Amino acid sequence: MLDAERWNAFVSELPGAHLLQSWQWGQVKSAHGWTPIPRIWDTDGRRAAALVLERTVRPAGLPLALRVLYVPRGPLLDWSDADLRRTVLEDMIDLARQRRAIFIKMDPELVLGAGVPGSPDDCPNPQAAEVTEELTRRGWRISDEQIQFRNTVQIDLRGEEADWLARMKQKTRYNIRLAERKGVAVRIAEEKELPLFYRMYAETAVRDGFVIRPEEYYLGVWRTFMQAGMAQPLLAEVEGEPVAGLVLFWFAGRAWYLYGMSRDVHREKMPNYLLQWEAMRLAKAQGCQMYDLWGAPDRFDESDSMWGVFRFKEGLGGTVARTPGAWDFPTRPVLYTLYTRILPRLLDLMRRRGQERIRQEVTG
Repeated sequence: MLDAERWNAFVSELPGAHLLQSWQWGQVKSAHGWTPIPRIWDTDGRRAAALVLERTVRPAGLPLALRVLYVPRGPLLDWSDADLRRTVLEDMIDLARQRRAIFIKMDPELVLGAGVPGSPDDCPNPQAAEVTEELTRRGWRISDEQIQFRNTVQIDLRGEEADWLARMKQKTRYNIRLAERKGVAVRIAEEKELPLFYRMYAETAVRDGFVIRPEEYYLGVWRTFMQAGMAQPLLAEVEGEPVAGLVLFWFAGRAWYLYGMSRDVHREKMPNYLLQWEAMRLAKAQGCQMYDLWGAPDRFDESDSMWGVFRFKEGLGGTVARTPGAWDFPTRPVLYTLYTRILPRLLDLMRRRGQERIRQEVTG
């Protein structure tokens, strides 16, 4: 029988092992309407796994209960193994049909290429392009609802700290030293301080114009992974005053920067640069060889809303990794079409309500 230890040990050995395929992520989502369905393939040494999440959606105003399946950052397998790939994908579709889901969604950790497209460091992966062509032939389609970032920025933590600094932009190195000179101090925070992290996160969301979930969701995520020994919050302070923070996660030799937050005070002292430096050091101490900064633009130009964030991450010495994003296989095409027409309107309404709720929390 599967449990957290067995599942995580199995998944950790697979290509592309990801935090969102960990047992703990299934625990987090189970508290918010999802049912985890862990799947394993293990035949003659050829292994694969998928943490499938199932949910029933009831669109407002419609007498329907629509079941959907989602594989966040999975399935995990050697994508170059055509037979294994075919088996896993067919089994996932069979599962969706058995569960009478209207579709199954996946956003696999399949690297299409490294580097910014069209730049001298662009390095496409021809084998990944073959996989996406096969997905299209077999009836999968690029989803209109992208849950995770398609692209990200990753920092190589191998070697010494001097190697990390050498890969950084000169301005980034300067800002790290500036933060230290200006009295910014970074420490590991305690679990009881997590509500402070949420308040800073809410302030960040209002300032930067993005929507976040209610407090209990984030406290649940952070506590679940902290208690499993897979996360730590880092807090930046100036003379004891909290100014910025992040929560660092790690799993299978890789670390992630999923949540970052900052206040408006002392921003000129560049606390976020020192925070990232200390996060890299903590990730290395946890045995990680890679630090994933979680998110890069879809379009690599100034028109993309993430361009400024990307330049910050790029300055830390990161390299772009591109993935194909989310793909859907509709198992009940009529209901799938209805769902995809209604969902954007529902999400837009939820975002507007969420922005207003967070604004009231911060200003009230």
